[in-house]
Amino acid sequence: MRGFYTGIAIGIAMLVSLGLAQQGSTAGPYKVLKTAKVGGAGGFDYVYADVDGRRLYIARTGAASRMTVYNLDTLEPVGEIATTNSHGAVVDSKSNHGFISSKPILMFDSKTLMPIKTIEVQGNPDGMLFDPADQRAYILSHAAPHVTAINAKDGSVIGTVDIGGMPEQAASDGKGHLYIDVEDKENIAVVDAKTLAVTGHYDLTGKGGTCAGLALDNKNHILFAACRNPANMVILNADDGKIITTLPIGTGTDGALFNPNTMEAFSSQGDGTLTIIKENSPTSFVVEQTLPTLMGARTSTLDTKTGRIILIAAEFGPPTPPAQPGGRAGRGQILPDSFTILAVGK
Repeated sequence: MRGFYTGIAIGIAMLVSLGLAQQGSTAGPYKVLKTAKVGGAGGFDYVYADVDGRRLYIARTGAASRMTVYNLDTLEPVGEIATTNSHGAVVDSKSNHGFISSKPILMFDSKTLMPIKTIEVQGNPDGMLFDPADQRAYILSHAAPHVTAINAKDGSVIGTVDIGGMPEQAASDGKGHLYIDVEDKENIAVVDAKTLAVTGHYDLTGKGGTCAGLALDNKNHILFAACRNPANMVILNADDGKIITTLPIGTGTDGALFNPNTMEAFSSQGDGTLTIIKENSPTSFVVEQTLPTLMGARTSTLDTKTGRIILIAAEFGPPTPPAQPGGRAGRGQILPDSFTILAVGK
């Protein structure tokens, strides 16, 4: 996720946003149901819905790094957890233990939001996955070791995995198989959760590169890899890696979701669009809708109870410094109090 809003990507994303967000098809079942301009200083990274606890966790980055917590139903603020360089959070509803992707990892009580302890890990923690099947929090890092497994019951480090490249998003089938998109290698790593060993890589070369989102239809064993270059949703068989089809998505994806209740996959994009893909059958897929959202709303989470997709975004000022001839523009500053939560649904 690091580096998305750098260099020329800013200019491209802004231009594409102006085009796609206006031209994107609003015809479809989904719409922006609610926006909450909650403001607050700092940047932002991952957003996570604790469906059982009805809380929403949003990492705010920068000098005042912290984990902000909201009511998942009303989007009203609940509290904050002070951290160092936080990127995301996951929660185990059985133990009421939460984990924040920072260095060190911060373990907290999800009922009280009070810190329990810190956990020293290697690498640079970024994305996270919680697997309720084995009550583990998997920490993803762009630096080796790429994956660290933590026991959610007591916060102990179980082990690490080197997947051969930079992970972005992961999915679990709940039966001992982890799937992790390797952003810089154009593949998906398959990991045996019991042995913490890589058992294979699914090659996406030519179909989707710089994949930053991954979701799983567990019933039909289908993976949805949201990729940036080319901007495709690569749909493949989770058992053998065979590519079924590819469908176009918006630019700057940084998250993928799958709702088994509606048989729909989602890709949230920094260009200000949400691509919605309908799975008509295990061999038939179609782009159902391209919904305009907000520029920069690239990360997302699914509330499986209500079917709502939650996205986060903010308004940015002009790039600083401005682009020079033959050079690249810097990143604009977030406009004060512009940080916004969006709830999308039918």
